[in-house]
Amino acid sequence: MVHVMDYRYVPRRDILCIDVKSFFASAECVSRGLNPLTSFLVVISRPESDGGLVLAATPLMKEVFGIQTGSRKFELPNDPRIIIAPPRMKYYLDINAQIRTIFLRYVPEEDFLPYSIDEVFLDVTSSHRLFGSTIQIAKQIQMAILNELGLYVTCGIGDNLLLAKLALDNEAKEVTSRLSEWRYENVQEKLWHIRKLTDFWGIGERMARRLQNIGISSIFELSQTEPTLLKMHLGVIGQQLYYHAHGLDYSRINEAYQPIEKSFGKNQILERDYHDPNEVIIVIKEMAEEMASRLRNHFVDTNKVFLNISYSKYSPIRGFKHQMKVEPTNSSKTLKEILEMIFWEYYQNEPVRVIAISFGGIALKRGLQLNLFESPAKTIQVERLERTIDKIRKRYGYKSLMHASSLTNGATGIKRSTYVGGHQG
Repeated sequence: MVHVMDYRYVPRRDILCIDVKSFFASAECVSRGLNPLTSFLVVISRPESDGGLVLAATPLMKEVFGIQTGSRKFELPNDPRIIIAPPRMKYYLDINAQIRTIFLRYVPEEDFLPYSIDEVFLDVTSSHRLFGSTIQIAKQIQMAILNELGLYVTCGIGDNLLLAKLALDNEAKEVTSRLSEWRYENVQEKLWHIRKLTDFWGIGERMARRLQNIGISSIFELSQTEPTLLKMHLGVIGQQLYYHAHGLDYSRINEAYQPIEKSFGKNQILERDYHDPNEVIIVIKEMAEEMASRLRNHFVDTNKVFLNISYSKYSPIRGFKHQMKVEPTNSSKTLKEILEMIFWEYYQNEPVRVIAISFGGIALKRGLQLNLFESPAKTIQVERLERTIDKIRKRYGYKSLMHASSLTNGATGIKRSTYVGGHQG
C-alpha cells in the first residue's frame, strides 16, 4: 500500500523560484546585441590559456556542442560562430542589481531571498491583489526582465520553497514556457517521478550513495521508507529527507537558511604548476591574510583550520587535505603559521595546482586569546596592527600596504586584488 501524506492542514504559500538562463553568457550576448537563445557564446576564465575554464555557456553551446560550465577551452570545437568572452564580474553584478529592482516591484524585501547570483526565491502570497494570480505574476516578471534587460528567466512555482525549486530544476527548464507549477497535489505524479536521486534538491552524490547502500534508489522509495529507519542510518537529515520526499518544507523566506555555524572558504586554481613549495607558501599566506581579515570584519573567530592541496594533473598522487583544531582566533599571524605548518607536514614534493583554505567552527569573538609564548602587550599590539592594516586596505586598496613577498615570483595577491568573485572584473 502506497503511503500518501494528508496535506489538508499543512501551510501553503505561493513561492516562485526564478533562475536567469545561462546568466553570465546571456549577459555577454545582450551586451553585444545578440539573442542569448540563438547565439554560440562561452564565458571563459583565462581565455588566453587552452586550460581556461568555462564559467558559462549559452543554451546552444550546450545543446549543439555539449559545452557547459566546467568544460575547458581546449574542448571547444573550431567553429567560427563561437564567441569567447572573458568574465566581467562587475558587469554581471550591475545586471544582477537591475534584476533585483524588478523583483522588488512585486514583493517587499522580507519576501525576497537571493539563492545565488542568478537564482532567487520570491513569496508572492501577499501580492495577488496588486498583480493577479501566481502564474500571472510569474509571467509579468518574465516579460519585464526580457523587455528591459533582454534576459530569459525560468520560473518554478510551488506551495513552499522546496516544491518551487524542484519545479524549476526538473520541469521548468525543459518546457517552452520556461514556467512550471508543482503543488502538493502533484507530489505523486511529478516529485515521485524525478529520474535520479541527485536531481532532488539537497541530495548530492555522497548522500545518494548512502541512500543506495540502504536499498533506496528513487525518490518514491525514499517516500515509502520508515522515517525511524532513515534516522537510524542517516541521523536527523534522514527524517528531513523523508518529509522532503513528500514535498513538505515548513521554511519561510524571511527565516530560511540562516546557518547557526558558518564557514569561510577560499579556493585558488593557480595559473601554472608550482614546483617550488616556497612559492606555494607565499600564496597560502596571502589567502590566509585575506580570510583572516574577513573574520575580523565579521567580529568572529575560527577554531578549525582546513587546508586542501591538489597536485598537478601530471602527478602520480592527487594531493592532500587536512584540518586542525585550534584555539579560537582571527589573527592573520596565527592562522598563517598554522597553515604553513600543515603544508610542510603533509607536502610530498609534487607540483601544486590548486590551493583551498577554509575556516570552520565560526563563533562571535568573546575576547582576546592570550598566548603562553607571547606577552599580553605583544598580543594586543599584533591585533591592533592587523586591524590597522584592514582599515588601510579597505580605504586605499590591497596594494596600499602589502608584504614584500607579494612582489616575488609566484605571488598572486596583487593581481587577484583587482578581481571580483575570483575572476576579472
